[in-house]
Amino acid sequence: MHESNISRRSIFKLVAAASAAGSLAPVGAEPPKPLTRHFKNPLSDPDYTTKQIPWDLPLEASELATLALLVDLIMPADESSPAASAIGVHDFLNEWVGAPYAENREDHDTIRGGVSWINTHTWKLHDKPFAAVTPDQQTAILDSICDASKAPPELAYGARFFKKLRMLTLGGYYTHPATWKSLGYVGNVPIAGPYPGVPDEIIKILGLEGV
Repeated sequence: MHESNISRRSIFKLVAAASAAGSLAPVGAEPPKPLTRHFKNPLSDPDYTTKQIPWDLPLEASELATLALLVDLIMPADESSPAASAIGVHDFLNEWVGAPYAENREDHDTIRGGVSWINTHTWKLHDKPFAAVTPDQQTAILDSICDASKAPPELAYGARFFKKLRMLTLGGYYTHPATWKSLGYVGNVPIAGPYPGVPDEIIKILGLEGV
């Protein structure tokens, strides 16, 4: 007689599972019909083989034009990276605020309301919309709302808007491959020879010398 490689505990589990399955399907019952519904949810399971966005883009052309100016003032071009509008950060914002999630809906109201606010505020100061004033005047307006702790009460709404805009702009900007060089990120590239290990300056920053 050969010894079984299956333990008694495993046998009990198999018996219990078979009994449970039998109790769920009475004798003579029809087999379940095959699933016909397509369960892929375009919101939670996006198709990355296409560039189709599964929701509407809510911002108007004039709003996008103002956002293009704003994101460039936040992240202008330099010797290693493009300006934010050159890589479509304002279009990213349009996609972001159109997404049908609670956080994104809140950001929709903040961004869209903020664009309206900054144009109204600029009209009060210069009798022109934000896009029509000089770069120095644009910068001065943003300087007045870039720090919520220092902004006067009448600019509190603008300061909240700019804080959210700055955060979303940085998120959209630094997740684009064109900006990775400025972060020192080289990506998935082959390394010739043995792995050099973590640089000494990083180990020092982490306090792991001698570990």
